[in-house]
Amino acid sequence: LLDVLNKLVDRGNTVIVIEHNLDVIKVADHLIDIGPEGGAAGGRILVAGTPHDVAQCPESYTGLFLKQMGL
Repeated sequence: LLDVLNKLVDRGNTVIVIEHNLDVIKVADHLIDIGPEGGAAGGRILVAGTPHDVAQCPESYTGLFLKQMGL
């Protein structure tokens, strides 16, 4: 999947992906993390930026896992 996405980007395409797989998330150019939970306890933008930016957001569960991966 990453190879296909990278080929699309290399050809000048904009690619928007809704993803939960950290291997895909950690190589994204830009992330928008919505949460912190689902339903009434979520639905707001917690952080937008690079994977490193998301890793620095204390409210973001995604950021917590990215930080554990070394970002």
